[in-house]
Amino acid sequence: EVQLVESGGGLVQAGGSLRLSCAASGFTFDDYAIGWFRQAPGKEREGVSWISSSDGRTYYADSVKGRFTISSDNAKNTVYLQMDSLKPEDTAVYYCAADDSVVVHTSPLDYELWGQGIQVNVSS
Repeated sequence: EVQLVESGGGLVQAGGSLRLSCAASGFTFDDYAIGWFRQAPGKEREGVSWISSSDGRTYYADSVKGRFTISSDNAKNTVYLQMDSLKPEDTAVYYCAADDSVVVHTSPLDYELWGQGIQVNVSS
């Protein structure tokens, strides 16, 4: 079965850190773009960070630049999102998604495969 599974969410105090994992099964990340997106209650889904599995290039939304780091371990077919200096406004359900493209797109509309999402809560 082709799927993405997120893990690593939870509750953390402001200023703390979490590392999210996105494990793929049924396909390999080679030549895919992987993105992390998030959706807070009452808000639209927004992009957080993206990585090209083919060349390792990374991209970040301005709101998380300098605080979040995306990385991939192609041998484990897993993408990570290290989140540091977390803020209450980072509270959301976080999703990873895969796009069968070597070009990294930032819009969620370009992503075909989605994980189930995982909750991240940052308390003040």
